[in-house]
Amino acid sequence: MTKAITLLVSSGGGPVECRQAVAHILRAMSREAQTSGVDIDVAGEAAPNGPKSAVVRLHAEGARELASRWLGTIQWICKSQIRKSHKRQNWFVGIFELPDVDQTEKCDIATIRFETFRAGGPGGQHQNTTDSAVRATCTITGISVVVRDGRSQHRNKAIAVERLQTLLGTHKDLQESLRKQKQNHLHHQLERGNPVRRFKGASFKEVK
Repeated sequence: MTKAITLLVSSGGGPVECRQAVAHILRAMSREAQTSGVDIDVAGEAAPNGPKSAVVRLHAEGARELASRWLGTIQWICKSQIRKSHKRQNWFVGIFELPDVDQTEKCDIATIRFETFRAGGPGGQHQNTTDSAVRATCTITGISVVVRDGRSQHRNKAIAVERLQTLLGTHKDLQESLRKQKQNHLHHQLERGNPVRRFKGASFKEVK
């Protein structure tokens, strides 16, 4: 199985508009993952205007290529939709790769809800044609993962539980580290300039 890549998407302690940018980025990244046939798991605190930060895990052969398109500073050019009189229009988000953690936060199997469906997207002859794809959701946290790699529903459920446990552990480890300021330097490493990608407007349209 291809090793997963773990990313931190951080607003860098910026204002609420930067949190909106984080939410836009997570949606855009999810769309690109679906187009590329990459499974994406996302964990971040729920907030009305978007999370301050989020942990993203990418799975499948195209994970590294997808991650490379996002690593660095992302710029969003948009007049504030929250503070109408605010003059600033440039908002920045940093995306960093995180090392995998060994510890996992165990989620009781009884609290996991499974849903099965037919896998879609690219994959050619290796793409499943039966309802073997699995979505596993931890009902306590609301965090979910989707798995369609395996040849059977049973195998995909097993992979889903493993990925869910790892994602929960990574998210917990990050939150604890941030509270203890052990990984706070990542949030402060956000470079407000030289963006790797730029987006504009409320529709978050990419510009070159």
